[in-house]
Amino acid sequence: MAKSWVNSAERIGSDLHLELSGPGSRRAALIDALREAVRGGRLTPGTRLPPYRSLAADLGVARNTVADAYAELVAEGWLTARQGSGTRVAERTESLRPSPKHARVPVKTPPRARGPRHDLRQGTPDASTFPRTAWLASYRRALQQAPHEVFGPGDPAGRVELREALTEYLARARGVRTEPGRIVICSGFAHALRLLSRTPVLRGTVAVEAYGLPFHRELLADAGVRTVPLPLDEHGADVSLLTRERAVLLTPAHQFPTGGPLHAERRAAVVDWARARGGVVLEDDYDGEFRYDRKPVGAVQGLDPERVIFVGSVSKSLSPALRLGWMVLPERYVDAVLAAKGEREAWASVLDQLSLADFLSSGSYDRHVRRMRQRYRSRRDRLVAALAEHAPHIEVTGVAAGLHAVLRLPPGTERSAVKAATWAGIALDGLAEFRHPEAPEATGATEPSQGAMPAHDGLVVGYATPSEHAYGAALDALCRVLPPAAR
Repeated sequence: MAKSWVNSAERIGSDLHLELSGPGSRRAALIDALREAVRGGRLTPGTRLPPYRSLAADLGVARNTVADAYAELVAEGWLTARQGSGTRVAERTESLRPSPKHARVPVKTPPRARGPRHDLRQGTPDASTFPRTAWLASYRRALQQAPHEVFGPGDPAGRVELREALTEYLARARGVRTEPGRIVICSGFAHALRLLSRTPVLRGTVAVEAYGLPFHRELLADAGVRTVPLPLDEHGADVSLLTRERAVLLTPAHQFPTGGPLHAERRAAVVDWARARGGVVLEDDYDGEFRYDRKPVGAVQGLDPERVIFVGSVSKSLSPALRLGWMVLPERYVDAVLAAKGEREAWASVLDQLSLADFLSSGSYDRHVRRMRQRYRSRRDRLVAALAEHAPHIEVTGVAAGLHAVLRLPPGTERSAVKAATWAGIALDGLAEFRHPEAPEATGATEPSQGAMPAHDGLVVGYATPSEHAYGAALDALCRVLPPAAR
């Protein structure tokens, strides 16, 4: 009768299955099984084998059987044995190589692409400033206080502790009017869009700002949702041009990427439109906490919680690695979103949710945001000062808030500036990358609306991503690749 053994990780560090079969003795079967494990590469050179007493107990054989098998394999050179080090696979032992007929063609691993020398892309915070100590303290408290149910199946809406903490924080910091039952935890804005696109909330045609993240437009297009652009001017998106759409996606606190808040009259107007049309406003509060030279702007959601879906995350304030965001929903949409999320959705980690709840409730989040607001404002000031000294002909806009600035370039120079930056090892984006392909000012197909922002060349420069020690060199490199003033 064949016997088998699967060792524990504590004994040799990796799982191994041995089959003792055949008409011979247990000793011979064990020797053959160990040889085969070495030949096949399951026991690699240097692997420590279990003590013969433990292996004998696992296999149900005599200790002497294992001791003799080890001794013979040591004599043959398969194993080595030293006092205090145990029995190990010999370092000179080679695993069985497959014959050329059955050999697999080795897959060449492409060399890892070198990252940019200077990362000035928008959208990410300084990773070196993640509040490790404070977060670890919150994580420990959350883990110690977590009820047993936390480690079982979860609630698709997210942990109630986090939803309660967000209810208090968003009301205080962003003017959001909600309650825990209207909040659904997600992994970020893109996840929220995917969920909403599976519901009647986002169907048919959705109006979006003429400049915005192309990834969001592509995500909606993949879900069968068509997007139409709203022109922008100094007051934000021109919501008076909303017609038959039933939904509009806006960044009203700080238009992305051009900068500036949605004017108060337009905030009221878009809510009036949603009420009259039975529509919904999707509010992306992507960097709502970071304001420098103007008073904080409250959420549009506060004007009508039943007509606005408010979406936020910690991707800019803490880290995109946490994958934590939230939707504040009108009551009538909650069930549809939870149904789209599903009973076994790959949710955000429950322990991370509890940690964020503690981080908010303890005041650590507020302290971190205040600290980062000061740091990013200093970064912004250094960027503006460097441009004023080395490239005074470059206009800087959108710097009253957020984590990036828009540099207005001489006409016809954007493409060459992006190329020059790439050659210099600088990662950044051209403004044209964010323009809606159907925007009149982008295609020239029709005249832009009166007062609309004309298309112009520019660079979108993120000043949050580089570490503090690398930021000065990044600014110097940026100034060197900017186009000269037009003659």
